[in-house]
Amino acid sequence: MVSSKKVKTPLLLLVVFLFYLNIAWIYALGAIQEQKQKQELRFGASGEFKILQVADMHYANGKTTPCLNVFSSQMPYCSDLNTSAFIERMILAEKPNFIVFTGDNIFGSDTKDPAKSMNAAFAPAIAANIPWAAVLGNHDQESTLSREGLMKYIVGLNNTLSQVNPEGVDSIDGFGNYNLEVFGVKGSSFENKSVVNHYFIDSGDYSKIPFIPGYDWIKSSQQNWFNDTSKKLQRAYMTEPEAQKAPAPGLVYFHIPLPEFAKIDSSNFTGVKQERISSPILNSGFFKTMVASGDVKAVFIGHDHLNDFCGDLNGIQLCYAGGFGYHAYGKAGWSRRARVVVVSLEETDKGSWGVVKTIKTWKRLDDHNLTILDAQVLWSKSSKSKFSLTQTSQ
Repeated sequence: MVSSKKVKTPLLLLVVFLFYLNIAWIYALGAIQEQKQKQELRFGASGEFKILQVADMHYANGKTTPCLNVFSSQMPYCSDLNTSAFIERMILAEKPNFIVFTGDNIFGSDTKDPAKSMNAAFAPAIAANIPWAAVLGNHDQESTLSREGLMKYIVGLNNTLSQVNPEGVDSIDGFGNYNLEVFGVKGSSFENKSVVNHYFIDSGDYSKIPFIPGYDWIKSSQQNWFNDTSKKLQRAYMTEPEAQKAPAPGLVYFHIPLPEFAKIDSSNFTGVKQERISSPILNSGFFKTMVASGDVKAVFIGHDHLNDFCGDLNGIQLCYAGGFGYHAYGKAGWSRRARVVVVSLEETDKGSWGVVKTIKTWKRLDDHNLTILDAQVLWSKSSKSKFSLTQTSQ
């Protein structure tokens, strides 16, 4: 007869081991978050801060992954590796200070190992030693990792400033809601002030309410957090030292378009609209929340790969990036593309750098010349004048 005491002892040890393993994981995640909070985004001596937006990589299994919607002549040599090569080319051409991945980073349903796919998808940014951040789309979680699991994995990768959720917020919907500040030039009077703010929002995947079909939406808890964060940042910016009369510009990133994107038409956008706006049926009011905040100047999304326009609505530029990944649907002959955003500071009378003067954007195509097109000013402190940049349209 086997003693029950001998049976229970190993089981008890296993339970204790798993308990402490979970505690260790929580502390490790906390340490990672704390380390990321110590990292800074800051304008350099040139007075510019350049952002590369990458939307809808749809990364799967690397060189064995087939491409979608390319010419038949391209199929034998086209795979996820083309997506990686495009990121590498963009990094070399633009030398961004920051890279933002706006969801559907991997295509979960075609991914054998989501962690391995994410490693490969983000590898060019990591290898280039450039700070980067990510939000989730509606396809990322369609493998063996949940949305929470995906964000926890992402925040553990090198050079990322991504966060699972904001520290000190007890309850918020989704995973990947956070903000990042960009401080002024070292040695300037704005060295310790954030002169532009990034907001990242989890726009979810699909509706969880049976009688409301379609895509998910940004919830009230997320909007409350956004409101509180915006007000806090505005207070800091508009008080001494260097108290400002208007808030610092805010840029917002998520994946699924708001219903308001459908209000943009050819009379007030730059770029192309080639497919229906795939937004949630339910309008949760986040666009009105952003307008009321007074600091948001532009929103950057993905999701609809054949749309790449920016259009002004109530003083906020609503911008698509256009499809980036080769395992994502597209259109043969319509090049995959990326969006670049450049925030420029105002030069002061003393030869130093002050507040944000302009926010400009353009796109680059994954063609032989990395063609630039649709250059425009999204926001200007003084006016909304156009600026000149060699470009073509496609």
